[in-house]
Amino acid sequence: MSKLETILKPMMPVIAAAYGFALIYLTSIPLADDDELLGNQVLSWLITLACIFLTLFVVSRIEPKVFPSSSQYSLKKPKTAIIIAFLLIAPLWSVVEMYIVYGITSLNHTIQLQPLTCTANELREDLLASVHAVLLAPLLEELCFRQMGISPFRRLGAKIAVCVVMALLFGILHVRNFPGAFLGAIVYGLVFIWLRNIWYSVALHAGKNLFVTLLSLYSFYGIGELQFSKIPVIFLPDAKVIIASILLAIVGFWMISRNILSNGQKQRFQ
Repeated sequence: MSKLETILKPMMPVIAAAYGFALIYLTSIPLADDDELLGNQVLSWLITLACIFLTLFVVSRIEPKVFPSSSQYSLKKPKTAIIIAFLLIAPLWSVVEMYIVYGITSLNHTIQLQPLTCTANELREDLLASVHAVLLAPLLEELCFRQMGISPFRRLGAKIAVCVVMALLFGILHVRNFPGAFLGAIVYGLVFIWLRNIWYSVALHAGKNLFVTLLSLYSFYGIGELQFSKIPVIFLPDAKVIIASILLAIVGFWMISRNILSNGQKQRFQ
């Protein structure tokens, strides 16, 4: 182990989080005045893309030179079937996460739930925001808070400990949605540690954000009833959404198990 690696390795969770905080703040600057103009949204998307390319360069070229053990995690193109499987599992995970947050938070104080309504203008804003939330933010956040923070560590215990630390920092980043962001980050981190490929964590993260966007459409068109809370951010779907999420997850888990059985080794995911 080099002297530089010895010095930096214990600091990597904080360094990665600080780096992630800085880039995410940078991407939010065009939207700082709450102006929903399309031009501001596009500028934010372009800045996020630039941050993604910069971070990909850091984790693929610079980090492996400082931390040779980071090469155990792949940035290679993932298996399409497994990406689809995680997208199918994401709605059920979202529902489970929301009910866990609801249950834990309810132990301390009463959560004010109200029916979710969505106007045409709000739906438009949600759909515009979903471009960033579904296609861009999950990749940038997973690269910073999972790939960069966890990959320098080789021992499983150290990886899990760093996963928890990064989840706490990730939760702080999301302020009023701390409980949900923390739980989500734990799951994304464990998926990353298990499959050793960041793209599967990105898929689960993006799938969850996509599910929340689809709930806005669900509410706008009056297909069913949803309850929500602003603090913490919780969406409690009705039975139709829960049943659909379970069915989709069954298909997703079947696709993953089929791939495992056909390949025999988890390394084939990479």
